[in-house]
Amino acid sequence: MATTERDYYQVLGLPKSASADDIKKAYRRLARQVHPDLHSGSKKSEMEKKFKELNAAHEVLSDPDKRKKYDQHGANWEQAEAYEQARRQAGAQGYGQSQAPGGEGFSDIFENLFKGRGRGGNGRGFAMQGEDLETEVQLTLAEVFTGVTKRMTLQEPVPCTTCHGSGALRGRTCPTCQGHGATLQPNTIEVRIPAGVQDGTRVRVAGKGQAGTNGGKPGDLYLRVTIAPDNVFRRQGSDIHVSLPVFPWEAALGAEVMAPTLMEPVRMKVPPGSRADSKLRLKGKGLPAAAGGHGDLFLTIQIVMPPSLTDEERKLYEQLKAIEHPDPRAELLAQARRRSHP
Repeated sequence: MATTERDYYQVLGLPKSASADDIKKAYRRLARQVHPDLHSGSKKSEMEKKFKELNAAHEVLSDPDKRKKYDQHGANWEQAEAYEQARRQAGAQGYGQSQAPGGEGFSDIFENLFKGRGRGGNGRGFAMQGEDLETEVQLTLAEVFTGVTKRMTLQEPVPCTTCHGSGALRGRTCPTCQGHGATLQPNTIEVRIPAGVQDGTRVRVAGKGQAGTNGGKPGDLYLRVTIAPDNVFRRQGSDIHVSLPVFPWEAALGAEVMAPTLMEPVRMKVPPGSRADSKLRLKGKGLPAAAGGHGDLFLTIQIVMPPSLTDEERKLYEQLKAIEHPDPRAELLAQARRRSHP
């Protein structure tokens, strides 16, 4: 089976840690999107290539044995397997580890066959892509609202200055890099996290994972987004909810009050006769939505009493008390009686 230059996990849109079920679901979903029979014209030719690529990725990653070899050797997994088989066969026939029939060393044969695929083309091993790394980054709701650029310091491999990347010094293992040919140095990068990300989103930073071996590509870095709890705002999808305290007279008579948003406070009207737990809506003041635009900000009316009453306020409440009103507890008491005496 011919291999493709694109990473099979990228073809399926999955991380290396994907389960067999994840692979199956991703394949079925993408197969429906790129199947050539669903397209026409120039698009059909493009989809045929994508469909072929998708099938190649699925064929390897859905087979546990092939997937294990692919994870170990990358796109060269078939050649690596052929090399191992030939090496074992040579040993079984008594040619030893280094000599093939005719006197040519197997290492020479396969170095020529796969020249340039190992580090520096020196035949030390097949190029292997580095492992993906994952770390957590915590955002505030305000950062989710606007998007944010995070600065991160990573330990990245750089060629060893002692052995100039060879891993050896005067015929011995380099004491500085311990034979790896590289040392780890801190490197600060900036990562842009888009607005509207969901809790648990994984943001991919290409090429910032673990270094590859034998010239292999580095893995990727994944930032797993967590959203910090907020004392004021509560997220529900792309909508934001917040409690809005108002005094009894503001709820009864109506008022203009300042209301919090994820950015600057805004002035809004509390309608006369507002009840506790009723909601006011600020359109478009929520978080960016996946389908475009923004969600809304909902303010739930919370009627609060002043921390203390002045003599004048107490007199006014006494006057209100003297006015006859329907009992606000009448319906509650009626429901309780119906439960007690069915």
